Amino acid sequence: MQFRDLHAQYQALKPEIDAGIQSVIESTGFILGKPVAELEEKLAAYVGRKHCVGVANGTEALQLALMAYDVGPGDAVFTSDFTYFASAGCASIIGATPVLVDIDLGTFNMCPEALEKQIKRTQEEGKLTPKFIIPVDLFGLSANYPEIEKIATKYGVKILEDAAQGFGGQINGKLACSFGDISATSLFPAKPLGCYGDGGAIFTDDDTVDARLRSLRASGKSPDDKYDNREIGMNSRLDTLQAAILLPKFEAFQDYEVDAVNRVAERYTTALKDYVVTPTVPEGYLSSWAQYTVLLENKEQRDSVQARLKEKGIPTMVYYPRGLHQQAAYRWMHLDDADYPNTMRATQRVLSLPMHPYMKEEEQGFIIKALLEAL
Repeated sequence: MQFRDLHAQYQALKPEIDAGIQSVIESTGFILGKPVAELEEKLAAYVGRKHCVGVANGTEALQLALMAYDVGPGDAVFTSDFTYFASAGCASIIGATPVLVDIDLGTFNMCPEALEKQIKRTQEEGKLTPKFIIPVDLFGLSANYPEIEKIATKYGVKILEDAAQGFGGQINGKLACSFGDISATSLFPAKPLGCYGDGGAIFTDDDTVDARLRSLRASGKSPDDKYDNREIGMNSRLDTLQAAILLPKFEAFQDYEVDAVNRVAERYTTALKDYVVTPTVPEGYLSSWAQYTVLLENKEQRDSVQARLKEKGIPTMVYYPRGLHQQAAYRWMHLDDADYPNTMRATQRVLSLPMHPYMKEEEQGFIIKALLEAL
């Protein structure tokens, strides 16, 4: 059994994917070939942004987005404490300082009240300038942008949407990657829309930012002369082969995969809601279900259930076993667990179950039965 069955997806799309790969090989347009521009255009239209810039991976998508707004030393970047390291590391690597924010335990996303508290504290300390908020669309569910955008406006801070796990999600019909001043996603294989290697994308409505991003992803080159570099950038281009693979996968994603994965989530919730804490999807939201994550009573029960499921060949994952404030890279901040109570609860109790749009009902029934027996 696969945690996210990419082989089943490949079998469903094999003719189209194979043809796309062969076309790139025959064209020999391996770097920024036509499929890259085609994919960028389609992704931008889908999410409702003017521009999409394909880059090498989701981490660099976040970093380049901050670079396009000259974020750097002395700037504070606020992000969730309960997320993958890149959400904060993208700020650290360019000299800015991440300020970590506790989560809402129901959605696993950034808590707006905790965000405002951290912005106020940062202003009062006076050592850093609040510059950006990076809300994370964790597990496929968009962050609380209606409230976060109010806070950003109140304090004059910009928003970079980290939709690495959220592509395809919605709030009242508005799609992930369309929130905030700029947005980014990952195209890593296990993401809702994933390629067969590393990949990422940045979305903006600003023509000037778009032009700068295209320069920055190519070592800061001039648009008129590739051997005239006007600033220090990165070598971070989405590979043409990956774009060719993503084009048919994106069609399937739109046509049926988002609907299919929501049916899988609904079956899980119906069967498990009386036994574990199932994921919260607020009214008006649609999740793209990068993960289906339940809360067990405590770490002991979580670890026991995970071990029992493993014995039956059922893979599970713990996203995440520690908050960012507990990471070795940020120990210098000397942050207290008591300031992140919901993050701490989540790290002790979360368990993610196998989840993908190609999951068969009998396979899911086996997982559910095994989980209930383990409980």
